[in-house]
Amino acid sequence: MHYATYFEAVDIAQLIRDFPVGEAFTARYAGMSQDALRAHQNALFARQLRRAWQLPFYQRLWGAAGIAQGDIGSVDDIAKLPSFGKQEIMESIARHPPLGDHHGREIPIDGAIYPMILHATSGTTGRPQPLLFSPRTREVQKLMLARAYTMQGMRPTDVVHSVYGHGPVNGGHYIREAVIHHSGATFFSAGTGVETPSVKQVELMRDFGATVIVGFADYIKRLADVAREQGLVPGKDIPVRMISGHLAKDARDELSRAWGGVELYDWYGVGDTGLIAAEGPDHDGMHIMEDAHWVEICDVDSGALVPHGETGDMVVTCLFTEDIFPMIRFNTHDVTRCLTTPSKMNLPFRRIEGFLGRSDNMVKLRGINVYPQALSSILAGMPGFSGEYLCTLTRDAKGREDLLVSIECSGARNDASTASYAALLKHKLGVEVHVELVEPRTLSPLTGIETRQKPIRLLDKR
Repeated sequence: MHYATYFEAVDIAQLIRDFPVGEAFTARYAGMSQDALRAHQNALFARQLRRAWQLPFYQRLWGAAGIAQGDIGSVDDIAKLPSFGKQEIMESIARHPPLGDHHGREIPIDGAIYPMILHATSGTTGRPQPLLFSPRTREVQKLMLARAYTMQGMRPTDVVHSVYGHGPVNGGHYIREAVIHHSGATFFSAGTGVETPSVKQVELMRDFGATVIVGFADYIKRLADVAREQGLVPGKDIPVRMISGHLAKDARDELSRAWGGVELYDWYGVGDTGLIAAEGPDHDGMHIMEDAHWVEICDVDSGALVPHGETGDMVVTCLFTEDIFPMIRFNTHDVTRCLTTPSKMNLPFRRIEGFLGRSDNMVKLRGINVYPQALSSILAGMPGFSGEYLCTLTRDAKGREDLLVSIECSGARNDASTASYAALLKHKLGVEVHVELVEPRTLSPLTGIETRQKPIRLLDKR
């Protein structure tokens, strides 16, 4: 048996042709017909399907649903297959520790065993999950991200300051590689506030002339506040012109103002799949990279496809993972909806509105669905709101559940201000919650804003 090395297992030049970046991307797909795109997707999907049938995980999952080889002919049949999520992956790991049987590491491809790259999730919603990639998967993920960055306007002359972490999570590593290998820009890996303290980060951004920041919006906003505390003017002393990260829809204007009117771009992905969709220069939703992903929006409760334009869980099939871990109908449990208007960029790809919350972190409060991660969009623009908040869910002796929203506020923290915040949340959420206003920086030990890529937004004390 031959054990292939990384570069034996992947033809990078061919991948760049297959998944183009920059001008080659728009030249390939602008104006493409839906029929041509569907034929391309079906050809890629057939490869995923063939490999998946070799894996015990899919044999078990699909067999339990009564699916046999030959039942699925194209992506048009894909909804016949059951979806899966973290729970099924963790059950696979429990059966076959430590990495499960959902990967094909020991199943040869043309007589060769391919190398496997191991990362893990952050554990935000439970025990960390191993993330398994082949060289091909990792390289395509990098190309998708580089495509997004260049589409958004990243240039070889940019100095890119990254606040993604570089621990077990995949993000910081493949983001660094995407910029270095495919954009031509100069990349600086600052990491989280634990890796490089916030005060030092703003000094380095000033000294190195950072023009682009990439990372999570919560911490990027915090850095603007830290810069001002150090007597620096964001956008002037630190010449940032562009931020690309993960943004709260209604908090965009506040983040842009914090950095001197900088242009913002959103993108969406998960650790298992890499980038799935990205905002373009049209600023009209996020374009799903449909040459690499097949995306379904499914009802949170039933799993059935929802009508076009309605919200639901995003279920993703990767069209480029046909070796180590084919990902077919992976339920991200991230809630979104597809936009119904045509693409201004003349791309054949659908667009999503963006991240609207997590269904597996949803709080059902007196019959109303509340998504804690989405509250920043509601609170944006309120007087004194610093961007930091924390939801605490409790249940009293009679079984009544209540939600306390603790909000950092730099303005007045009196009864009138508290009532104003509470009235806004009741109006937007459709259910009454308790509110307390606290001093800025009070919540950071609980949310982990300085130490985590994704701050904690819900404490469940039921």
